[in-house]
Amino acid sequence: MWRTSLQLAVVWPLLSATVALSDVPEAKPLGKTKDGEAVESYTLTNDNGMEVRVMTRGATITHIFVPDSEGNVADVVLGFDDVAGYESEDNQYFGCTAGRVANRIAGGKFSLNGKDYSLAVNNEPNHLHGGVERSLDKVVWKAKPFENDTGQGVVFRYVSPHGEEGYPGTLSSVVRMTLKKDKNDLVIRYSATTDQATPINLTNHSYFNLAGAGSETVLDHELTLFCDSYTPVDEGLIPTGVIESVEGTPIDFREPHKIGERITEYDEASTIGYDHNLVINGEAGKTRKAAELKDPESGRVLTVKTDQPGVQFYSGNFLKGQTGKEGKVYPHRSAICLETQHYPDSINQPEFPSVVLEPGEKYQHVCIFSFSTDE
Repeated sequence: MWRTSLQLAVVWPLLSATVALSDVPEAKPLGKTKDGEAVESYTLTNDNGMEVRVMTRGATITHIFVPDSEGNVADVVLGFDDVAGYESEDNQYFGCTAGRVANRIAGGKFSLNGKDYSLAVNNEPNHLHGGVERSLDKVVWKAKPFENDTGQGVVFRYVSPHGEEGYPGTLSSVVRMTLKKDKNDLVIRYSATTDQATPINLTNHSYFNLAGAGSETVLDHELTLFCDSYTPVDEGLIPTGVIESVEGTPIDFREPHKIGERITEYDEASTIGYDHNLVINGEAGKTRKAAELKDPESGRVLTVKTDQPGVQFYSGNFLKGQTGKEGKVYPHRSAICLETQHYPDSINQPEFPSVVLEPGEKYQHVCIFSFSTDE
């Protein structure tokens, strides 16, 4: 699920099949934003042949290298070689931390504690992913790398002042990304505090193709969603307020299906393919499986776990053949997003789980991208 936007010649070395855990990751310059802010990149490695690269602009995942069933390593997420690429109109939230409120807010408006708020309408007629100029995907976060007994990681911090992008309250956010040492798990932990009531719904917006970024299609991947129900939407992709069973619909992935098997049934729908929020089975607040994605050819498997109530499945419907990393082209529906989250427009729908963070409370969210092979 995307809808807005977004090269410094950096040559990235290829990852060998086995990488030993090293010292604390070092900051490497990646270039500057159009406003002159320096952007840094960090490389995380483990003992199992996995490598993750992240950058401070947007607390963004830029690369994930993982081995296939024969030990061959490929980068499985979309992105760009430099900051300019991420600032271009070709960027559709690749790999970023989206917020303050990810997904859509109807009409760009909400009321909280008796006061009305108006936000940017950047996905007509709605507000999407936190705004236009200073949404969390576009700002430069402070970063502190670490290494401990469990793995390597980076802690990103950003303080969003009161009124930024129209949101109330000064929001202090932390995104901690850890690549586990002994298994191919990338663990993302979000937390935040505020000095006045404000809505918050953070997510990671990585686009995955387990055959390798730049592969022609993702429609041959097999997907399982651990979700018995979903939130139907209107023509503007705003939930109608009801929660319905997935049974008998093309969004029923309770058993594995190829993504392309039934996608054309949604070609004429408002979602223009898959762009659905699903209700994850089990108790929100407890970490559990949300999704499992398999590439039959490479044998790579991605399992997504979270403590959030929902997951947005987006099938790359607006990918347009833009050029990304290493000159590779990203065709229509050549990658998918699995965004762990609260439901869209929850701030305007009191029957949905609340996205309001109050002073003295702490927002918390965990998402785990776990990679393995189907042997």
